[in-house]
Amino acid sequence: MEHKITASNVNLFYGQKQALFGVNINFKDKTVTALIGPSGCGKSSFLRCLNRMNDTIITCKIDGTILLDGTNIYDQNLDLVLLRARVGMVFQKPNPFPKSIYENVAYGPRIHGLFNKKSELDLIVEQSLTRAGIWHEVKDRLHEQASALSGGQQQRLCIARTIAIQPEVILMDEPCSALDPIATAKIEELIDELKENFTIIIVTHSMQQAARVSDMTAFFNMGKIVEFDTTDKIFTNPSNQQTQDYITGRFG
Repeated sequence: MEHKITASNVNLFYGQKQALFGVNINFKDKTVTALIGPSGCGKSSFLRCLNRMNDTIITCKIDGTILLDGTNIYDQNLDLVLLRARVGMVFQKPNPFPKSIYENVAYGPRIHGLFNKKSELDLIVEQSLTRAGIWHEVKDRLHEQASALSGGQQQRLCIARTIAIQPEVILMDEPCSALDPIATAKIEELIDELKENFTIIIVTHSMQQAARVSDMTAFFNMGKIVEFDTTDKIFTNPSNQQTQDYITGRFG
């Protein structure tokens, strides 16, 4: 299985403060990788490097190489709109647009010109909502405001919005931290289904969640990757004492 994303020697600075130190990691295609570690360890900062979300922070400086299918995403000539279409993102708090359910999903395909006629757009919306596991809950309410949905439904709508433009990679930054256990279980089920078609990288505070949803796990601490291996190995037989201590709750 070839690598979808390869990060080599990535250092990240916010002004004078260094947040990431020489991060090296490869993400395989169509697998779920969890990034775990204590608060402030650099996992979300690293996740945001993968679709250049950190570009929006003026003081932020990054060096090293991140390749998506062999192309350097920090190349000066790279089209950022195109990059973010290929590498979608789902945030911690559901953030639907102040539009109808239908228009939330239709927004991306409209911008990227992914259809020729209305019936094709209708199909994209239905398929995206179906894949996000929410079509049956909203199919009779498509023209209601997205804000009327529950938190868990809003998060699945945001996932539908992300997959509507057919990205190759989906980044998830603690997608369940604002949700109740039932909504969380639905999102986890969804992640399992989506990995058939997408490469998924998820930052999570919950080690139980990492153990349930991911194939690979990277343990971050103090801006460095301490250990990266199969999830099974990380949780049952880690090579590093720091990983062991974190997983058994001795720190973090």
